[in-house]
Amino acid sequence: MAAVLDVQGLTMDFGGLRAVDAADVKVDPGEIVALIGPNGAGKTTFFNCITGVYKPTKGDVLINPPGKAGKRITGYRPSRVTQNGLARTFQNIRLFQNMTVLENVMIGRHSRLKAGLFGALFRNPKTNREEEQVVEDSYVVLEKIGIAQYVNELAKNLPYGAQRRLEIARALATDPFLLLLDEPAAGMNPHETRALDDLILKLRDTENVAVLLIEHDMSLVMRLSERIYVMDYGKLIADGAPSEIRQNPAVIKAYLGEDFDA
Repeated sequence: MAAVLDVQGLTMDFGGLRAVDAADVKVDPGEIVALIGPNGAGKTTFFNCITGVYKPTKGDVLINPPGKAGKRITGYRPSRVTQNGLARTFQNIRLFQNMTVLENVMIGRHSRLKAGLFGALFRNPKTNREEEQVVEDSYVVLEKIGIAQYVNELAKNLPYGAQRRLEIARALATDPFLLLLDEPAAGMNPHETRALDDLILKLRDTENVAVLLIEHDMSLVMRLSERIYVMDYGKLIADGAPSEIRQNPAVIKAYLGEDFDA
């Protein structure tokens, strides 16, 4: 079975700085894959290239959505990347703070609407039915993520862990086949992190999504990941199963440290 994401030779230059250097990354259907490395290694830049925030200097981003023909999405705009089944969260929470929890998820869901500009302007019956369905679908997503009790709260009033979950809910509302999570456990306490572990596994198993995540919490990474890529100074220096990565001398030297134990 073809990889749902196949990144080949991805390179990103900013002037004379090479932030990502010929990176090859694959994610298979239903897989949870981690991308780890020191701060400034190029991990978020790599995500930005995949999701259309940056147009890579070189390389290809290929996708194989389940049940659909594969395609090259290199250089697509972020909205078009989302429409093609990739959804992401951000290291720094990017919610619409003065909108409700439900409204935040509805924004994600609107990427799947079929009504055009005419329908939006003149509110024909088809558009009204779609809007009603968006509300229903968005609430279902909140239930899946475990934050339906906050449905009418403003996003800014949510506890921190719930705000993190809301970002995942908004991403899930776009019906992705691949979730890209940028440090989803950042700022969470151990209880919240363990609950996040369970949520990511649940989404993988019940929503038929693969997951590519950037994370500094090595306990979470080692528990969840089936494969791990390690980046340092823009280059991938290792990849393999967690048991291989924890014993890799280059990874220990560059990132984990001699005393690492997860």
